[in-house]
Amino acid sequence: MTTTAAKIETDLLPRLRRSTGPLHDDIEALLHLEAPMPLRRYGRILRGFHEFLQLWEPRVRQALPERLHPWFDARVRSPFAARDLTALALPEDGTHQTMHASALAAQQGLRLDSPAAAIGSLYVIEGSALGGQVLTPKLLAAHGLTPEHGTAYFHGFGARTGAMWREFRELAQAEAGTGESERSAACDAAVATFRALIATFGPIDAPTVAASPPRSA
Repeated sequence: MTTTAAKIETDLLPRLRRSTGPLHDDIEALLHLEAPMPLRRYGRILRGFHEFLQLWEPRVRQALPERLHPWFDARVRSPFAARDLTALALPEDGTHQTMHASALAAQQGLRLDSPAAAIGSLYVIEGSALGGQVLTPKLLAAHGLTPEHGTAYFHGFGARTGAMWREFRELAQAEAGTGESERSAACDAAVATFRALIATFGPIDAPTVAASPPRSA
């Protein structure tokens, strides 16, 4: 076997990409990030990521080795989504509670019980940071939103995002383990993470529920 062939067989990232390709397409179709983005829909997308990440981040941290906790802590993004939601202050449209419930339910199908599973799940969220970069210029042009006011989550780490993705790729290859069971656990967790995100965003296209008017005396 040639060195190149051996590398192809043992490299984790292509295997993760193959395992999750159809689900990546599914969530792109669900979120429509390339389409014009009304503020209400943008707020729902932020809400979905915030609800998911605030549950997911502590679980991934616990599954990673303790020596990687500082590395992980420097990459968490749920505070960015929370900051955007506060800055936008959009009126509640009836999906807050349903998306919270869908995020809770989605976590039940996501096993994060090993470093390999944590790495596989991280692959999904780390990769989403790259895709988010294309949305911020559109939100600036359409709504005047900036990383300081409304697009902190999708702006993420800005110019550092590409380098952080490359760093993650190297860490994933080193930390996920080389055994078949570990590689399978990473791929299973990546697939489950996509499915959990899709389930979390299930209510995204629900009709707006107007607030009930106050009763007259």
